[in-house]
Amino acid sequence: MEEINEGQLNIELTEEIAEGVYSNLAVITHSNAEFVVDFIRIMPGIPKAKVKSRIILTPEHAKRLLSALEDNVEKYEAANGRIKVQSENPGFPMNFNGTIGEA
Repeated sequence: MEEINEGQLNIELTEEIAEGVYSNLAVITHSNAEFVVDFIRIMPGIPKAKVKSRIILTPEHAKRLLSALEDNVEKYEAANGRIKVQSENPGFPMNFNGTIGEA
């Protein structure tokens, strides 16, 4: 029997979940009780995008996630340099700055 220290949480990560899901767009909505984050994958030349994952958070957990993301971005930038963000909103569809391929 596995012994767990008081206050320690045993977290299981399955192989399927560990592979992750690629997303290049997040849409965030909220109500008075929850925040909903939809992670979406947009592909060039395809007019329809699919929500690949939806995460529903309480307002408190959304605030904790925001703080954790800010902390991790600061650590990343300290090690790798500032992350450049386009100042203009790319709008829809997103410009992938590539050529349109033909078959």
